[in-house]
Amino acid sequence: MQNDHPDTIPPEIMADAQAVADHVAKGERVPPELARRVRERADRIRHEILEKHGIQDIGVPAIRELRGELPVS
Repeated sequence: MQNDHPDTIPPEIMADAQAVADHVAKGERVPPELARRVRERADRIRHEILEKHGIQDIGVPAIRELRGELPVS
């Protein structure tokens, strides 16, 4: 799955994404083999990101900062 152009989505990934979208749009279940490929690819990418960047705990602090202090009940 080598991609010579890092700013483009590889054709096999686009094909799987389109197939998932088509099944969802028709109200059909995603075939197990397609779901397995997508899940495995997502897991592999997740692990690569974790290895490269570690866990980034920015969501909760950012939300708390944006919303401000909560009223005391």
